[in-house]
Amino acid sequence: MAEPERAPTERRMRPAPLLFEPAEAAADPEHFFDLESIEDPRELLSRATELTHAFRAATDRSMEFQAIAAAQLADPRRFDRLTAAAIAEQAQWTEDYAKKMVEFGRDLMRGPAENRP
Repeated sequence: MAEPERAPTERRMRPAPLLFEPAEAAADPEHFFDLESIEDPRELLSRATELTHAFRAATDRSMEFQAIAAAQLADPRRFDRLTAAAIAEQAQWTEDYAKKMVEFGRDLMRGPAENRP
């Protein structure tokens, strides 16, 4: 399932601090994974491309965990289950996006289609 689109009125969240960057470096707005110190444009392009691929993979994986958590929270077998509206509020999503993420999470928890009865 492709990532549900974000409504244009939704506020973009600040990214979470990256755990492997020292706090002093992260506090410097000019610092970003030491890319600012790379002078060779070929090396800079290579390293920036590596980071781009790593962040995309991390984003995809993180979104899968969000979907699984949303599906678990919406599970009708839970006595404390949450509605799509409550999940949306907690995750700062629209209710429609929350519904899509719950369904995506259920699909992920069922596993690959070839393993389904």
